[in-house]
Amino acid sequence: MKKYPDSKIDPALDSLGYEKNFTNRFLFTKAKNLNSITKDEDSRSQFFSQVLSSGSVALFLLLPFFTLFLRFFYIRRKFGYVDHLIFVFHVQTVFFMLFSIFFILRICKLKPEIWIFIVLFLLYLIIAMKKFYQQGYIKTFFKFLLINMSYFFIAFVGVILVFLVSFALF
Repeated sequence: MKKYPDSKIDPALDSLGYEKNFTNRFLFTKAKNLNSITKDEDSRSQFFSQVLSSGSVALFLLLPFFTLFLRFFYIRRKFGYVDHLIFVFHVQTVFFMLFSIFFILRICKLKPEIWIFIVLFLLYLIIAMKKFYQQGYIKTFFKFLLINMSYFFIAFVGVILVFLVSFALF
């Protein structure tokens, strides 16, 4: 790819001594795309646009998992799955509102710090959990930590899958 960036698939596979099958053609195309991502700003921008597009879908798909974590950690409460799901939708709405404010400030050429919005969201989440589930601060805090650790583990796996899917579709 470095010597002959414009080479076609079949001659490149022949010169490398690889069989011309679907897997090798797919891998060659992905290697070519990876090379263009590292060198070309437009390709990099297009790839990250694909990641963001897939990421928003993945975030929406992770909401039921967060709801299951809440259901598990608050199993003694008389809330059904739908009650927990409504709470999660409410919290995600606040999350999207905070990040919308963040991006609006960035568009206005202000340089807000992302960690401020993350801290605001986490504070809101713990206060919302305290008020909705009506438990003490200490119990809520420990459940907050356990739920977020569980969610971040699942989200980490989701991020890896999003990058893989984005790369496969790019």
